[in-house]
Amino acid sequence: MKNTIPVNFCAAVLPVMLVLMAFTNSASAAPPEQASMTTETVTSRLSPKQQAIGPIAAFTATGDLPRLGAALDSGLDAGLSVGDCKEILVQMYAYAGFPRALNALGVLMKTVEARQQRGINDPEGAGPGPIPVGAELLAVGTANQTRLTGAPVKGPVFEFAPAIDQYLKTHLFGDIFARANLDWQSRELATVAALAALTGVEPQLLSHTRVSLHQGLTHQQLRQFADVLAERVGPEAAARARTALDQQPAK
Repeated sequence: MKNTIPVNFCAAVLPVMLVLMAFTNSASAAPPEQASMTTETVTSRLSPKQQAIGPIAAFTATGDLPRLGAALDSGLDAGLSVGDCKEILVQMYAYAGFPRALNALGVLMKTVEARQQRGINDPEGAGPGPIPVGAELLAVGTANQTRLTGAPVKGPVFEFAPAIDQYLKTHLFGDIFARANLDWQSRELATVAALAALTGVEPQLLSHTRVSLHQGLTHQQLRQFADVLAERVGPEAAARARTALDQQPAK
């Protein structure tokens, strides 16, 4: 896939881009059709694979590599494929930066190798499918962003700095969210876990908790996810996740 954005620029600007999302004014609109990439059936409880996403994303975001190794091992035991884990870690660079994402991928490589030495051959998983390029990438990214949030994303920040809007649409919601080998609910669970594990990003956590609900996850499932964070990550991350969820109206 042709990279449309300089690497150094992405590393510097993507964390800022996520900050901007929380302060965006979205126009009112009826929720569009549910994202077709969702593969998990919505039930009253999260699956073991969905639960395993939380610690993996959280420890990647905080750079806790020893606990990440254990979380990856548990996630693979729970049924995540190697490709699922790769996608989670790659996506984390948009929230925690390239250094931590790259370090996490190194831990995954060692984890897979150690499991192979124990006679465990984990499935690689499906590929990402075709990714659009050029003008088509912007169109796809814009559509993905709208489907995720439930309305076109607009605001004075994007008028003040149009380049941010373009990179957000073409790269995060185009290059990353167009990859079909990880469903959108899983991507949002990873994002919620990462933001809950970090400090000072409560507005973004609130925004992505709202997006998670729009993507079909329930209040009960997100409450369970916070319990998973409490048990496997720590009380502070769980408290932040619960606070963000408490601010969402119940349906």
